[in-house]
Amino acid sequence: MDNYEVILKFFNKADKPVSASQIAAATGIDKKEVDKVMKKLKKEEKIASPKNCYWEIKK
Repeated sequence: MDNYEVILKFFNKADKPVSASQIAAATGIDKKEVDKVMKKLKKEEKIASPKNCYWEIKK
């Protein structure tokens, strides 16, 4: 499973909005890599930000 899939799976399981730092800590993936994957997810419109610096899967 690549980082993209791991992070997407994490978003699907999260019950509240999370920050990139929280994802990095929970998955063990470097924060810079988390930021890259999140940028891709934002571009694909799979995640949305309900408040500043926190993200959740689009429903």
